[in-house]
Amino acid sequence: MSTSLVEPPFLNRELSLLKFNERVLAMAENPQVPLLERLRYVCIVSSNLDEFFEIRISSLKEQLRQNPALVGADGLTPAEAFARVQEKVHVLVDRQYSLLNDEIFPCLDAEGIALLHASEWNAEQQQWAHEVFNRDVMPLLTPIGLDPAHPFPRVYNKSLNFIVALSGADAFGRQASIAIVQAPRALPRLIKMPPELSGKPDGYILLTSLLRAFVGELFPGLEMLGCYQWRVTRNSDLFVDEEEVTNLRHALQGELSQRNFGAAVRLEIDRLTPDDLETYLQREFSLTADDTYRVNGPVNLSRLMQLCNVDNRPDLLFTPHHGSVPAPLDRVADKPAELFAAVARADQLLHHPYQSFQPVIDFLTAAAVDPDVMAIKQTIYRTGEDSELMKILLAAARAGKEVTVVVELMARFDEQTNINWAARLEEVGAHVVYGVVAHKTHAKMALVLRREKGRLRRYAHLGTGNYHPRTARLYTDFGLLTSDPDLCEDMDKVFAQLTGLGARRTLKSLLQSPFTMHETMMSLIQAEIRAAKEGRKAKIMAKMNSLLEEQIIAELYKASQAGVKIDLVVRGVCALRAGVPGLSENIRVRSIVGRFLEHSRVFYFYADGDEPVYLSSADWMDRNFFRRVEIAFPVRDKDLKKRVIDEAFTYAWRDNQLAWDQQPDGTYSRVRNRRAAFNMHEFLMERLK
Repeated sequence: MSTSLVEPPFLNRELSLLKFNERVLAMAENPQVPLLERLRYVCIVSSNLDEFFEIRISSLKEQLRQNPALVGADGLTPAEAFARVQEKVHVLVDRQYSLLNDEIFPCLDAEGIALLHASEWNAEQQQWAHEVFNRDVMPLLTPIGLDPAHPFPRVYNKSLNFIVALSGADAFGRQASIAIVQAPRALPRLIKMPPELSGKPDGYILLTSLLRAFVGELFPGLEMLGCYQWRVTRNSDLFVDEEEVTNLRHALQGELSQRNFGAAVRLEIDRLTPDDLETYLQREFSLTADDTYRVNGPVNLSRLMQLCNVDNRPDLLFTPHHGSVPAPLDRVADKPAELFAAVARADQLLHHPYQSFQPVIDFLTAAAVDPDVMAIKQTIYRTGEDSELMKILLAAARAGKEVTVVVELMARFDEQTNINWAARLEEVGAHVVYGVVAHKTHAKMALVLRREKGRLRRYAHLGTGNYHPRTARLYTDFGLLTSDPDLCEDMDKVFAQLTGLGARRTLKSLLQSPFTMHETMMSLIQAEIRAAKEGRKAKIMAKMNSLLEEQIIAELYKASQAGVKIDLVVRGVCALRAGVPGLSENIRVRSIVGRFLEHSRVFYFYADGDEPVYLSSADWMDRNFFRRVEIAFPVRDKDLKKRVIDEAFTYAWRDNQLAWDQQPDGTYSRVRNRRAAFNMHEFLMERLK
């Protein structure tokens, strides 16, 4: 592969993910974004970084331990990658706190939403805070003085803690030096002060401020020299040897109890923490200065999300959006027979959140109550703790329907929720299975079998996103309601694979990982290469969350060199370099970051004018192609196909407010044109209402 590029052709995964978080933080830095939404973006970055350390940094540290000399496709050894990543994270975190302290907090204060620090309390506020501490906080605290009889306590992942420097002798004559105080997880991190005391409509004190102000009362007779907040982040990747366990659910429950006590990977401390206490904590958790983040504010910014939910300030939030219900689905919600008839007449495409998730709920509700429906089969990856959809499945099972649910127990950070739902489903007689050993079931599909005129007819929903009504209001995803016989028959075969045993099934229309999806995508790319070399029109468009799989990237480079025009809309991690002379000059990569989280996966190939379009649950990543059960489904209706192309690609490439274009060095530049502003999210909210 000839190229003038000096750098390796693949970008580092972790550095690319950090660049995505920089784009998210840029939303918080944008004064055109409503103020509380700016704060929300700061919190999202904080939450993203937590997971980044729990999973990605943990993985890097493991590479450092096991294969320190290994050079990745990005040309970096684990040590080089780790050093670059840590440097970038420190810069990003400093940028977060500077934005909060210099812009967002002062602007919130001007709007009557304030964090009231202990140094600013007047006598009345001090008295109120002291009463709250004595009544609601102090009884729950267990101070631990560190000495040979009191070892360092076991610290929960991401919990709020305080290290207290003390002087003096206690009642037993012991010389006091250091104590640890752990903030109970049940306590709120923000406590609202009565407006008549705070002088603000929405005045809050941080639990951190409350503890720091009065923690000395836990150590009577001793001098408190200082009290400093800190928290530690731990490796949270679960390991369950699925080959060895006889009951995955029970094994996973045992592993979950230990997740919050994995190896430490990050230490966050108050910026005023003395050096000796910092060194003490680093030594306790086997961390270094590079692993330590001194912060000017709360150590857990994601807890500030509570401020974003102030319900009396809609002027500081995005204008509420309520997705529309497209005709004919808006007229048949409470008429099961008519709903199925509408789907039988024509496929129904839904684009969330511009269009409501309610038709999906209505579809499953109709299946649960319609006496002609015999069976419901569904996959569940993420659905939430209080899920209307899961309650529908429970009701269907109680009503005597044959309900089969493939619950993915290994959905990261939703394991316990899914375990709980699996148990409840089993209690009412549903068939619950956990998919295939060593392959997460990530496909999003629901199949309904209905008796019509003495025969069974299948109806289906396929989607690019989870069956989670809350995230369906925040994530952009496509869904298809269909009775297409080929698609439905293929789905039945996939369900049979997931619940039973047997040889690989031949599918007519669906692409399936780990069997046909990768080879089909490679074949479709190669067909475009041949077309370009023969002088015919050739084009590829793809939209996804992440692009990492090296064989696909290498084939895209070959396609670019053959003259294929390639437009990629990649929200987050992208290991491909776009626009490099001799390598990828015919490839464009764009990232859309805005009000909604871009989540749909769409794949388009010109194919001599046939223009196949697939919607999928899968990114172009190794795990999606080879270690998960995924599906990609075609959009065949001409009008619906045009909608998908426009809504996934045309408008993304018109956008000049939310769009970022990747440069050959892997950085991103914002696309701007204020005179002819086009905001993809706002446009689709208006167009599809």
